[in-house]
Amino acid sequence: MLDHSATGPVSGPSENPDGTEPQGGLVFDIKRYAINDGPGIRVTIFMKGCPLACRWCHNPESISPKVQKMYSVDKCIGCGECVKICPMRACELTPEGVVTDSSICITCGECANACPALASEMSGHYESVDDLIKVIENERPFFDQSGGGVTFSGGEPLLYPAFLIEMLDACGKKNIHRTIDTSGLTSEKNLLEVARRTDLFLYDLKLMDSERHKEWTGVGNKRILKNLQTLAETGSEIQIRIPLVKGVNCDTDNIEATASFVAALPGSPKDISLLPYHDVAGGKSAKLGKEYDPGLMATPGDNELAKIITRFAEHGLTATVGG
Repeated sequence: MLDHSATGPVSGPSENPDGTEPQGGLVFDIKRYAINDGPGIRVTIFMKGCPLACRWCHNPESISPKVQKMYSVDKCIGCGECVKICPMRACELTPEGVVTDSSICITCGECANACPALASEMSGHYESVDDLIKVIENERPFFDQSGGGVTFSGGEPLLYPAFLIEMLDACGKKNIHRTIDTSGLTSEKNLLEVARRTDLFLYDLKLMDSERHKEWTGVGNKRILKNLQTLAETGSEIQIRIPLVKGVNCDTDNIEATASFVAALPGSPKDISLLPYHDVAGGKSAKLGKEYDPGLMATPGDNELAKIITRFAEHGLTATVGG
């Protein structure tokens, strides 16, 4: 398959093209007027980079902690402007579209800036704390009236603890409600430091069996489950989120194990949001020059969802679809 993108291995926060340390946090999207990422109307800031690589991930561009080039061959008009402007001569116009040599591309974004058809785009840019606070403040009238605030999502926001803590402190000084959407894979020290500054956690649970978790996400879940237990012991407000993927984690054994674990957590019963799988990742994967094979993954049906909700209810837990 032709390499239509410039990508790097998932190894940690990225450096700038010139080799210097980046300033600020690596963000791939900012969603205004968000209504499914915590209470009220919110600003959701999506950090780029994740220690998990879930095979169903709806945002595959969020996994790599590096700036990436995304390319839509169906938008390309073959003008060659990107080829002309590329300082590294990494772009080549072929009968199948523009091919980027990822071994020499420095993801400077010149090609995307020059593209008149918007066929090329860069996923990931660095934002300072001050600039993000300005974005959040601009939306404040909406979330002040609705009981909303700011949500840090990803990717995995806890991949950048120092930057995240600085953002949380800045929001706290302005009395802005702070939500973290996390997979929970971080050190206990970082988790507790963030918890002191967070009003609500949206905590993802994928699978209870660690080997199956590793098969589908690339990592085991022992640290994730331990961190959830630790977080609950602090009295933090936690909402559990479960991406439901038929063929992966909708089976009776996994749902029963999940319900038993969540019901036994310290504190008040945790609400559960069920997030049914959808295959929007296919188009994004193509833009990254990667193939997306859903295999046996599918969206659970209404009857299956109803049974899962009932199973959680039997453990004294309220589960709803969405949110």
